Amino acid sequence: MSNHQSHIFGQTLVAMVTPMTTEGEVDWKSTEALMDYCVTNGADGLVLTGTTGETSTLTDAEKLKLVEVGKSVAAGRAKIITGGGSNETAHAMQLYKASEKAGADGIMVVTPYYNKPTQAGVLTHFRMIADSTDLPVILYDIPGRAGIAISHDTFHRAAKHPNIVAVKDAKGDLAQASRIMNETGLMYFSGDDSNVLPHLSIGATGCISVTANIAPAAYRAMIDATNRNDFDAALKVHNSLEPLQRAAMTHVPGTVAAKYILDGLGLIASPRVRLPLVGPEESEAARIEQDIDKVGQVVGLSFENFRPDRNAAAGGALPKVAGTTR
Repeated sequence: MSNHQSHIFGQTLVAMVTPMTTEGEVDWKSTEALMDYCVTNGADGLVLTGTTGETSTLTDAEKLKLVEVGKSVAAGRAKIITGGGSNETAHAMQLYKASEKAGADGIMVVTPYYNKPTQAGVLTHFRMIADSTDLPVILYDIPGRAGIAISHDTFHRAAKHPNIVAVKDAKGDLAQASRIMNETGLMYFSGDDSNVLPHLSIGATGCISVTANIAPAAYRAMIDATNRNDFDAALKVHNSLEPLQRAAMTHVPGTVAAKYILDGLGLIASPRVRLPLVGPEESEAARIEQDIDKVGQVVGLSFENFRPDRNAAAGGALPKVAGTTR
């Protein structure tokens, strides 16, 4: 892999939440503050409007404004990658073209969800999107949400497209990850927070992480330690992050828990999510808080003033303008 390609997006990427007001409108002030927090604490890139960014319930206008705001806040310090896309190829192409015009540095294309196309359909979807833009493309393999995985053959064939340069892996199959890296030369991003260090240890480029919204400096430290071949230091950070990852990723959807924790830390103004997502119920909030209680020393983070607000998080919002609009 050429050095130029290996640094095209950087290594520490945040799968960013989209902060919202209590009414469920995008909170632009909190959005800018969180973007700056992540970048200032070492994020190389922000992946906006992915699953964690509530892509399914954002309007296209909101998605494009997020790219513009991201570019403005990053001011050249970090790459802005737009995620999401669509399970309709024509709509995805339109959205990514508009994202490119809005200033995105790259796009992340999720496997078409719900329609369950054959591998030929998946490949055509990826190729047509990659044809429609000059931006570098990350393929997102997340069978747990899409209902379909990208086959090894599809990876091979997709990798021949000059714009398709990377994969985000949320499958956790390390054997397949090694094989894809070996055989395709695609850059590999760990999309499963608890597997970042295992992925890095077998040659992954970096991570696209939900928990990095909360602890960007720790992910930066873990990746820097890996780059120095200091496994002990990387392992120490990995272990310190484990209870936080459990809090963020195992009790409720990652978006919901990440917003609950970010709000408790005062990093965003409200933990609100859009329906059909809802805030944690009492028992779920209690489990998140129990895991947070187990968090010790995490680089660049303190839970000393953690004040979660279960009432503010309860329920979900119905925004004024409905989701994916043409």
